[in-house]
Amino acid sequence: MKIIKRNAIIIAAILFVCVAVYLNWAYNRQEAALSEAEEETLAVSALSGEGLFYEPPAPVLSVENAVTEYFTSARLTRQQSRDSAISTLREAAENDAAAAEAVGEAVEAIGVMARQTATEGEIEALVMAKGFSDCLVFLDTDSAIVAVPSPVSGLTAAAVSRITDIVLQKTDLCTEQIKIIEVK
Repeated sequence: MKIIKRNAIIIAAILFVCVAVYLNWAYNRQEAALSEAEEETLAVSALSGEGLFYEPPAPVLSVENAVTEYFTSARLTRQQSRDSAISTLREAAENDAAAAEAVGEAVEAIGVMARQTATEGEIEALVMAKGFSDCLVFLDTDSAIVAVPSPVSGLTAAAVSRITDIVLQKTDLCTEQIKIIEVK
């Protein structure tokens, strides 16, 4: 039984490390693209003589930037809260004074979080494969919240149906337990 618990903890830790590596990679990829754009702008400015005097940068908050910022911020918040919860559960599981039942519940909760994280990643990837530029999924034992960028005309019934079908295929939830949010 201890071997199963240990293996479950190891698998959960590996999954979270993989998710963290992916998020770090995605964040760095966005930063590299921004850096290249800034270098190109500086090169053009130097050639044209612009920028000889300090000019404070104009705020650039387009709708696309705001939506991208929302998804990045929400992912980071989700990951931080999960890391905190797992750390607390791991401490409870490793506590020598804890009852066997409490340790079992902590290990079970870590396993549930690991499965939910993997399922969220699968759903997000499948929704993006269906044509959405980004997607964020929050799974719970009895609900799912899916956030997607809103097209100018809003989500169509067909798009909502595609997202719902994906969530239904990957979870044991019913349609009433799925909420789809348009991020504008």
